Amino acid sequence: MKQSFDNFLQECRERVERHLESSLALEHDLPLHAALRYSTLQQGKRIRPCLVYAAARCLGSVNSDTDHIATALELIHCYSLIHDDLPAMDDDDLRRGRPTCHIAYDEATAILAGDGLQALAFEQLSQLTQVSPTTALALVHELAQAAGAAGMVKGQAMDLYATDTSVDLSYLETMHAHKTGDLIVASISMGAQSSDSGDSAALNKLRSYGRAIGLAFQVKDDILDSEGNTAVLGKQAGADQLHNKSTYTSLLGDDGAKKMLAQLHTQAITALSQFDERADQLRNIADFIVSRDH
Repeated sequence: MKQSFDNFLQECRERVERHLESSLALEHDLPLHAALRYSTLQQGKRIRPCLVYAAARCLGSVNSDTDHIATALELIHCYSLIHDDLPAMDDDDLRRGRPTCHIAYDEATAILAGDGLQALAFEQLSQLTQVSPTTALALVHELAQAAGAAGMVKGQAMDLYATDTSVDLSYLETMHAHKTGDLIVASISMGAQSSDSGDSAALNKLRSYGRAIGLAFQVKDDILDSEGNTAVLGKQAGADQLHNKSTYTSLLGDDGAKKMLAQLHTQAITALSQFDERADQLRNIADFIVSRDH
């Protein structure tokens, strides 16, 4: 019997939550430990781990390496949010409806918490046992590229430099392709490789799907924010407007942004056309990203 999408999401979230809890079970009572757990556990939609598990099912099956990869991706994501909220960056007081890490603790602890989560992510990849050593090394390289100065960090820098500046659509797309998209693409690609699949053509199709939904994710956020529904961000209302940043709605208007969102959804579904029903949860995630109302 086909698993419902809601049950799939719940299963993925519970599975990665257990592994996150285990990875953060440090034996000390420093504020740092509390900050690590505060910023990571029972937080967020866990979209990236869900993509890891869905991609693994698409080309093979879920195994212990899939768990380590899903945990690593979520640790990187949580670290990026801590640092993105810092006073030197977006200077946000709220994240996911709660005080940000540097508000709940202090700025130095927040910086260290982000550093700690990043290191823990790569520690997860050191525990891979199901894939070949060659594949394991390739996965470490892929996450480093996606998270580093050629990927997510580049996007964050572009976002920072765009504050109080009008940018064009090309700049905005490139920025979000790195800031949000690269980690989403890595989630899908690395999840698919957790079964040691050597099908490079299939991986390229999955990466194309990832690039489309990665951009769609941000376009949808901008639409929801423009419509006054900021629950998706868990931040103060109109965060980008407060920082005078260009958005898809400010450049294209609400109707233009919605048209772009529909086009990206089509691209994502088309990229999965060669796959059978084992890719249905990836299709469902694409539908979820573009249809969510919060």
